[in-house]
Amino acid sequence: MATVDITGEQFAATVEDNDIVLVDFWAEWCGPCKQFGPTYSAVSEKHPDVVFSKVDTEAEQQLAAEAGITSIPTLMAFREKVLVFSQPGALNAQQLEQVVDAVKALDMEEVHAHVARSQAEAAAPQDGTQIPDA
Repeated sequence: MATVDITGEQFAATVEDNDIVLVDFWAEWCGPCKQFGPTYSAVSEKHPDVVFSKVDTEAEQQLAAEAGITSIPTLMAFREKVLVFSQPGALNAQQLEQVVDAVKALDMEEVHAHVARSQAEAAAPQDGTQIPDA
């Protein structure tokens, strides 16, 4: 599958409607981004079950800000709507393949359980008091 350019309007739907989504945040003026682009495209051809998307940070500045992008290129990977990988810097083909394989190999029951625990901890009172059992 070839890479697909996505906009801020398409981002949420792309992540929600697909099992695995990789997102390359890049810009035309960025040398490392230009080096990474052909590698990203070549690896995308080997994984038709994964959506390889690209976000132009110049055209989509609000999305880049919302995603916390401070350095490009930045690669993010989502699996079942959960951000499971985020790293700035260009990867070589072997490194990118390792990321794809690792994302595919994740035990998503465990990941979802971890997310649920983290959300519960974040919602718990922070002053040390415990919520009494009902």
